[in-house]
Amino acid sequence: MRPLSPTLLPMCIGIAAGAALLTSCANYHVRKGDEAYGLMAYAKAERHYTKALDHVQDRGVLVRAAEAARKQNHAEQAAAHYQAADAIAPLSGEEAFHYGQVLMSLGRWEQAEGRFLAVLNERPEDGAALDLLGSCQGYRSFYRDSTQFTISELPLPGIRTAFSAVPYRNGLLITGEQSASLQKANPWNGLSFLDLYYVEKHTLANWSPAEKIKGDVNGPYHEGPAVLSKDGRTLYFTRSNYYTRKLHKDAANVSHLKLFRAQLDEKGEWGEIREFGFNSESYSVGHPALSKDGRTLYFVSDMPGGLGGTDIWKCVDNGTGWNTPENLGPTVNTSGNEMFPTVNGDVLYFSSTAHENMGGLDIFEAHDEGGQWSSPQNLGYPINTTSDDFGFLLDSTGTGGYLSSNRSGPDRVYTLFVNEPVLLVSGTVMGDEDDALLANAEVTLTELPSLSDTTMMTGDDGAFTFKLKRNARYTLKAGHPGRLTQTRPVSTQGLSTSTTLRADMKLPSLVLDKAIAVRNIYYDYDEWNIRPDAAVELDKLAQVFMDNPQMSFELSSHTDSRGGDTYNLVLSDARARSAVDYLIRKGVDPHRLTARGYGESQLVNRCTNGAKCTEEEHQANRRTEFKVTSVKELASEQEEH
Repeated sequence: MRPLSPTLLPMCIGIAAGAALLTSCANYHVRKGDEAYGLMAYAKAERHYTKALDHVQDRGVLVRAAEAARKQNHAEQAAAHYQAADAIAPLSGEEAFHYGQVLMSLGRWEQAEGRFLAVLNERPEDGAALDLLGSCQGYRSFYRDSTQFTISELPLPGIRTAFSAVPYRNGLLITGEQSASLQKANPWNGLSFLDLYYVEKHTLANWSPAEKIKGDVNGPYHEGPAVLSKDGRTLYFTRSNYYTRKLHKDAANVSHLKLFRAQLDEKGEWGEIREFGFNSESYSVGHPALSKDGRTLYFVSDMPGGLGGTDIWKCVDNGTGWNTPENLGPTVNTSGNEMFPTVNGDVLYFSSTAHENMGGLDIFEAHDEGGQWSSPQNLGYPINTTSDDFGFLLDSTGTGGYLSSNRSGPDRVYTLFVNEPVLLVSGTVMGDEDDALLANAEVTLTELPSLSDTTMMTGDDGAFTFKLKRNARYTLKAGHPGRLTQTRPVSTQGLSTSTTLRADMKLPSLVLDKAIAVRNIYYDYDEWNIRPDAAVELDKLAQVFMDNPQMSFELSSHTDSRGGDTYNLVLSDARARSAVDYLIRKGVDPHRLTARGYGESQLVNRCTNGAKCTEEEHQANRRTEFKVTSVKELASEQEEH
């Protein structure tokens, strides 16, 4: 091997020395970053990791830098670090899951979908990953009705962040942070620790500067969020686990949250602080919410017995204190994090990182249905975004309220107004023979149970539209000269977003003695009993008969070719009578109905005696038809002539 040239030796020594210096510098920042990360000082950790990454691209450092950024909601920085780490070696497990969550928060649905698929390939049982994969695949549904709410950020002066607003005195009680000196700052993000503040409202655009509430609630570490009793004199609030100025931590260096109660004294100050009986040194309890009567306390905890992450629990006042905490169960809670509950009547609002989710924390609604919770519904955009959305609270009217979100950067409080959904029923009236649009059809919408009517006539396009009320039931009836009138039910029950219901109506021509097939009324072989599927169609036919009280009808039944001719005639007659008896029980006037069996004399296909046919072909012949046999008005006119 040739020796190095003497002229290159100093240069190589210089390069080596420079590389050693860079490595030493990188190692210093990695070490300092790891120290800060271990202390949950994520702002400081991120600064050191960023400086280290200026000199060396190390996968472990990239992942920790991504985590430090993610925990501060710095999504763009976190995504860039995750992407760089993934390029060195593919992310998996929790790293891939968190990367997917960050991508969702940035609205990169397709990229996030791939990350959750990777997690499920590794852990098929991961329910949170499965929920978020479904969210990525169906994210457009979150935007289906963006007009239901109007959202505006509240300008709250004198405070850097604000969330979890609660009506208080002439304004709001909020949880928030202010700017802080380095010595007094929260190492997590460099701001002050959380405190409870009062902001007084003058107008929606004009609020007094935030002031800490008076008394002994606020201390040197975190306080909030909180909830007030109905009379405004009892405060339940979240607080860090500390005594005087000493913060208590467990063996894993985690300081857990605890729940406390305070009372308002005659001076307007909060004192008499008492600790919740189910607090612990080994898990967190916080985020209180109260039922309307104040006898049920909801809270968030990662105590043993949960479903993973943080769950929502409740305690009921038994007269002498709170009973044992009860988990709300798997309908509400998931393996993700459920947090920030609020209660409005029998409706529970909460935020979750799981369920069908737009990204980050989303706000969900669940109803107490006799002791069971309904499936949580995502409130969609604009209540939810790809950022963290939480602290949802409706006022007593249900038409306005507040929510919290970091959609514009830091946590802020937003006011919301509920816009009434626009509910419509639209359709066209057509003839059944050629689907021709019918002008001058009379369409009537009848509200139930008041029976108030609204009627309109169709134009040349055969179209009609009616405005509907929320949680209401209606009947819609369409009629046209020389045709059968038809009615169908319409309901807006359960609809909370703007919706146009479709109700096209087909009106058969009125031709005496012309057979009209009734679809899907079939009979089992050698039987005449009404099958459940036939009952559904006979219910519709009963409505047609009752909608046309001036007409009389023949209901006919037909068999297939199997069996003797006489037997089939008797069987078809029994089937026709069975159908007529059913219609009479449904309220049709028996004097307007005639039953007749035709046996196998009017087959609709080639399946005559001895022909080889499938069961489906034979069943097509076991059918029911009806025809109009007389019309009172028409009969009168014929008598006059």
